[in-house]
Amino acid sequence: MKTEQVDVLVIGAGPAGTVAASIIHQAGYKVKIVEKMKFPRFVIGESLLPRSMDALNEAGFIDAIKAKGFQEKFGAKFVKGDALCDFTFKEQYTPGWTWTWQVTRADFDKTLADTVESMGVPVSYETTVTDIRFNGSDSVTTIEDKDGNKSTIEARFIVDGSGYGRVIPRLFNLEKNSNLQPRKALFSHTVDVRRSMADEPNRITAVVHKKGVWIWIIPFSTGVTSLGFVGDPEFFAQYPGTDEEVYRALLEAEPYTRERFRDVELVFEPRVLQSWSATTDKFYGDGFVLTGNVTEFLDPIFSSGVTLACVSSQTAAKLVIKKLRGEEVDWEKEYMEPTLQGVNTFRSYVMAWYEGTLDTIFFKKDADPVIKGQICSVLAGYVWDMSNPFVKNHDTALKRLARTIELTEKLKSSSEIE
Repeated sequence: MKTEQVDVLVIGAGPAGTVAASIIHQAGYKVKIVEKMKFPRFVIGESLLPRSMDALNEAGFIDAIKAKGFQEKFGAKFVKGDALCDFTFKEQYTPGWTWTWQVTRADFDKTLADTVESMGVPVSYETTVTDIRFNGSDSVTTIEDKDGNKSTIEARFIVDGSGYGRVIPRLFNLEKNSNLQPRKALFSHTVDVRRSMADEPNRITAVVHKKGVWIWIIPFSTGVTSLGFVGDPEFFAQYPGTDEEVYRALLEAEPYTRERFRDVELVFEPRVLQSWSATTDKFYGDGFVLTGNVTEFLDPIFSSGVTLACVSSQTAAKLVIKKLRGEEVDWEKEYMEPTLQGVNTFRSYVMAWYEGTLDTIFFKKDADPVIKGQICSVLAGYVWDMSNPFVKNHDTALKRLARTIELTEKLKSSSEIE
């Protein structure tokens, strides 16, 4: 059987894998990527966050992405009936990038993979990892190509950025269930002929349809808009018919989408994604590190997936370089803890969104600009800024703020009655 030797094997050619591969390659190490799918391939996670730009920039991808002409994104808008909350990243509390992109992921991911390949990192597509054997931190990985040919890769370290494939967690029984409630998404790409500049194509819009049910609207620079409904699986069960019939009935049922998307042409038949949340106890082991969605995928509401993928890979890549140089690495303190900090901050916001806590905060009139800027930083992906009270106290700050708002409104209402 043919054997190849590398310093680092990267599993997955998405944002997590390519960011890690590029940074490690730039440090002078021999890197190889294996990818199960053929690119371009469809995946959701189309609205990026400004924090991901730091990682994309360090990986050397910014110029290649700019050249694709993707829709620039400057903020996020939340809508509930007649109420509106608009976040502009320029108003965020944390210094950093104040813009990013909304992308068709098939094109975006292929751009990253093509760019890292042009740097000298080989990418083997349609290649499946069938077995990994560790000897300390060294490993021998068995792979199989689309024609059934098997070979092995000897590596000093493995970065698993396989996303939903979750290669190492599945091979070594590391998976466990997330504490988030299972949810379902029904989505498609629409030919958005009724879009106007008033609809602000330079931001994602999240519409509260009912409690626990929301809609994403992500305009692309091509005139196509990604639109999906997310909620409990039981919510969708009340609508009979095919996925397309359910999708069009939902568009008709929501006033915000009814006119703009009535009889809209769909780029593809509506698709379903559900029960996506999963996690694992350990994000690292002797000879490997897990990055991106392999650690945990939360929920699409705050577009956290690509940011967590890019930033975890950026952090992991630097630690892998230290390890290869013979330096000591405290994976718990230097990787697990900061990665969990980001994941858990976003988790608090996801849970607050579905509980309705964020409705109280987002749709309050005359919001405190300082507090709004601090929350905006979280929505921009700066979930590692511990000077931000809405990051440091992510598990309590939102609930405390919502209670204060509710009490103030109640007192105001009582005084007006008197």
